[in-house]
Amino acid sequence: MDFAIEETEEQKKFRAEVRAFLEKNMPGGMEHHVDPVDQPREQYELRRELGRRLGKKGWLYPNFPKEYGGSDMSADNVMVLSEELAAVGSALPPYYDSGARMGAPTILVWGTEEHKKRFLPMMFRGDIRTWQLLSEPGAGSDLAGIKTTAIRDGDHYVVNGQKMWVGSAHGADYAWTILVTDPKGERHKNLSWFMIPMNLPGITVQPMDVLATGGEGGAGGGCKNAVFFDNVRVPAENLVGGENNGWKVATTHLEVEHGGTGRLNDRRVIYEFIDFCKETHDGHRIADDPDARAQIAELYIEAEITRLWALRNHWLSHAHKPRSYEGPQYSLRRKLSSLDIAERMLRIAGPYALTTDKRWAPLNAAIEYFQRDAITSLHPGATTDIQKVIMARRMGTGGREREQAGKLK
Repeated sequence: MDFAIEETEEQKKFRAEVRAFLEKNMPGGMEHHVDPVDQPREQYELRRELGRRLGKKGWLYPNFPKEYGGSDMSADNVMVLSEELAAVGSALPPYYDSGARMGAPTILVWGTEEHKKRFLPMMFRGDIRTWQLLSEPGAGSDLAGIKTTAIRDGDHYVVNGQKMWVGSAHGADYAWTILVTDPKGERHKNLSWFMIPMNLPGITVQPMDVLATGGEGGAGGGCKNAVFFDNVRVPAENLVGGENNGWKVATTHLEVEHGGTGRLNDRRVIYEFIDFCKETHDGHRIADDPDARAQIAELYIEAEITRLWALRNHWLSHAHKPRSYEGPQYSLRRKLSSLDIAERMLRIAGPYALTTDKRWAPLNAAIEYFQRDAITSLHPGATTDIQKVIMARRMGTGGREREQAGKLK
């Protein structure tokens, strides 16, 4: 069966345009493989600069409306743009900005026109970086169990509490979060969704060093942070979607986080590892070994299945087609297949897959990073068990009413 996608002349022309843009606009000194969450300051700033150059063309978040800084790009061209960025070791966005990746679709669905005009252009131009603040010491997969409060006081909400496993290195300008606005209210009906400037008095960010990162958009580790709120006064106009309606608002960002829009080329390192195995190193090719070749074939099949499911979800969301369990199905597949792929990489490359010594580590130690990431990524964005629960609810198993997929524009 041939899964190859045949490009139109228009797509070929656009691919040439993207390559010409990147040849001219890629900042010098950008390394091909660096940890997307805990990268050196210099590498982070280079990626921010690339983001601003993409944002100027409407290509940073290209599928969003032109009026807010996107370019209304077709699903096919978004795929082309993502592929070309991946080929030079980058992504959409080229830096950790999971807050905008999930927060912007949420504001587009639930925000007022004033919210959209105020927040979206800043994100889409690359002027600001945004974190998501969800998990707490006592609430992760059970997100509705959060305790951080936002109590109305005139034209402000006063926020107190703590969020965990947040963001990445080098800070953020804004964060979006859900908070308890009715401490005595019914579960799920006592929450609200906010955009919060991170420079407000009373906000403290404390780095947390943990095992590994969750990659772009994840919440695995590396340099993560705890964020503390001590009587932080947030303007009431930063409430999105209405008071105590935050759980409904959150269904949009959770749909994105759970894979409802797919993740294009976020596992390109797998294909680069395959190419690495086919190249000559110290006089021989890994792929010439029959056992290694068999493992490489299985690895490729695993990666292709996951990639095709991502493309399916990408198309469904862009084409506004009916969606049900496809998001959590893809997310579950992505998590489990990553573990299998990491194990196969270890069988193929041996201890070289576990070293960060750049003299020996394949692909600038990206394989060592993949090993850690495959383990920790089982948890962020809802665990594998939670993905199964969501799928069951979407299919209406157990005689219950079918849960609807989160709303997307």
